Amino acid sequence: MPQVDMPMADLEKYAGRNPKPADFDEYWEKAVTEMHALGTDCELIPNPTLTAPFAEVFDLYFHGVGGARIHAKYLRPKSASEPHPAVLQFHGYSHHSGDWNDKLSYVARGFSVAALDCRGQGGKSEDRGGVLGNTQNGHIIRGLDDGPEKLYYRAVFCDTAQLARIVMALPEVDAGRVGATGGSQGGGLTLACAALEPSLKRIAPVFPFLCDYRRVWEMDLAKGAYNELASYFRLFDPRHERETEVWERLGYIDCQHLASRIQAETLFFVGLMDTTCPPSTQYAAYNRIPATKKAVIYPDFGHEGLPGSGDSIYNFLGEI
Repeated sequence: MPQVDMPMADLEKYAGRNPKPADFDEYWEKAVTEMHALGTDCELIPNPTLTAPFAEVFDLYFHGVGGARIHAKYLRPKSASEPHPAVLQFHGYSHHSGDWNDKLSYVARGFSVAALDCRGQGGKSEDRGGVLGNTQNGHIIRGLDDGPEKLYYRAVFCDTAQLARIVMALPEVDAGRVGATGGSQGGGLTLACAALEPSLKRIAPVFPFLCDYRRVWEMDLAKGAYNELASYFRLFDPRHERETEVWERLGYIDCQHLASRIQAETLFFVGLMDTTCPPSTQYAAYNRIPATKKAVIYPDFGHEGLPGSGDSIYNFLGEI
């Protein structure tokens, strides 16, 4: 069959190209400690946008690392008589948490749903910025010229895990029955969330972004969502004299290196014709997940809607 990447046999054993910083584990232990110190306090504000007879609807706010005020949509069933499961949802790059109504299928099943707005993207969450260097466009490279602690995705990855902890602490939620899902950036954030909050029960990432940056570059696919990798080198390192340093620093926010922390049962969706998030970059993360896992393969599909994937995810997370 046609292919844009490696043969399947090679994908299944691919170990990634982007380097892992020597102090990667210490870096994330420090980040998690900082995030845990913020606690699980949140503000729930009833939202009148959606009226559904079986659902209560709220804007959920909390303060994340760096003091940013973070927003998520939160819905819960009205009639739950005991703690129930919950699902976390993470959105695609530069977008937002979406409409309220598309979360109701889980609420009708007796679940709470929390859908994060990534800071500084299309929703209501703050990005307080404050980094040296380029802010022309793109979040992957935000903070790249500052210390590793200033990388934008360090904060966002912490936001995902903090949201998980907040939802698990709500009295109506069964903390042992919480799952997560998302596509593209949301797929990468699903991996990061499960890595930083390993008590998640099940996750369903769909063609995850934010994996194996160097491989994207070597495939000449630093376009679209990954275009900022190309623009960074062209503007700030045109001779690639700092190339090793750049890849190593991006390694801190590479989901393939976080994947080994994941304990959640994983249902992973890949389109083999994906030229936005190439299959090999996704498998770099998938192959490192030590938990029970299954890859669902779409041979003829790229970075697009995958028929039946939504139903499969609903059934998989619905059985937590």
